[in-house]
Amino acid sequence: MDLSIVIVNFNTKDLTLKCIKSIKNESGDLSFEVVLVDNGSSDASVEAFKKIREESFWRGKLTLIFNSSNLGYAKANNQGIKRAKGKYILLLNSDTVIHRDALQNLLHFAKDTPEAGVVGSKLLNTDGTLQMSCYRFPTIANAIKEYWFGQKGLFEKFAPAGKKPITVDSVVGAAFLITPEAVRRVGVLDERYFAYFEDIDYCRRVWKKGLKVYYLPASVITHYHGATFKKLADEKNQWKKLIPGSKIYHGAVRHYILSAILWIGQKRRRNEKVS
Repeated sequence: MDLSIVIVNFNTKDLTLKCIKSIKNESGDLSFEVVLVDNGSSDASVEAFKKIREESFWRGKLTLIFNSSNLGYAKANNQGIKRAKGKYILLLNSDTVIHRDALQNLLHFAKDTPEAGVVGSKLLNTDGTLQMSCYRFPTIANAIKEYWFGQKGLFEKFAPAGKKPITVDSVVGAAFLITPEAVRRVGVLDERYFAYFEDIDYCRRVWKKGLKVYYLPASVITHYHGATFKKLADEKNQWKKLIPGSKIYHGAVRHYILSAILWIGQKRRRNEKVS
């Protein structure tokens, strides 16, 4: 089997069903499976997924894992990875819709690029506009450059221009292809991350192990941005969910140093606009 698609669901039944339908419609002759992990949903997701599994198309192609509680994004994905039979693994958010040839292009590029560790798709918003889906690593040096020396864009998500594949520091985890070599050298996601930072952490480890992270414009996927994680906190308090992951990713000391640089820099920017 070429490809295992791992999807984690937490109270996003309708979006997940839409995602699965798009995979069915666009999978073509791919040799693939879907490993669907439910994190203790209470919205009748379990019943809906069991029903889907009985459809003739999905027999032998759909594995279901049901958790009694929300174990977090990283741990649930790892459950799927460990059950996966495919050579390549695609971590796919439940709030995504696959476009034509998106899976095929991801797989073909990864097979033809031995140095690839992670390959990310081009993401679109629901209105068809381009969604920013790449990161530069959030280092203290980059924070100083942006917030103290005016070098803009170092702490904002971006999407490279052009149609050719390009290396980036990190791609977001919404459509996150992991190659066999990355699994061998890097392993699975760090389960200390409940939600947020697990994708950028994995990309950092990929680079450290001598592999590369690519952004692939030829693979297009629509992403209902934030729909999955809105279940964890309301929009006003989303930023608070970043703090535990930031402390793990940076270490506590670097987290507070970085937070201070960002806070002071943002305050300076606001004061400059007022004046």
